[in-house]
Amino acid sequence: MSEKVKKVKLLKPFDANKISIEKDEYFHDAYIVDLPLESVPDHVWQDIFEREWKSSRHLWDRKLFIVGDKVRLITTEEDFEEKLDWVENVINQTNKAIDEYNRGVAAAKEVEVRKAAWEERATIERLREILARKFSLV
Repeated sequence: MSEKVKKVKLLKPFDANKISIEKDEYFHDAYIVDLPLESVPDHVWQDIFEREWKSSRHLWDRKLFIVGDKVRLITTEEDFEEKLDWVENVINQTNKAIDEYNRGVAAAKEVEVRKAAWEERATIERLREILARKFSLV
């Protein structure tokens, strides 16, 4: 943990006519739908996103991937609107996990700052002790 991670959302509204939809060559009756994101997510966001969608109970006929600034949904036509809600939910859950991750980053930085301040005070105290031994009036 080192840097805060930016949350990413679906880019809405968007023109449905500009969304890429293609027949998938590998899965029977499946289609590839590329949904636009606001930005390209970093690797931490992508790792959390993958964990979130894979932990979902609704995997039977769909897969999700991040491809640049898009979420690629591979799915059948059945219950497509419900699946789009599921994608949004996965993204929302990912962003909640990002909030938690960022709180952890902030806490770790605070601990690091406190440790550095303590080490600096300890060093100054050791230097003062040497000065006192070397040049003490007593």
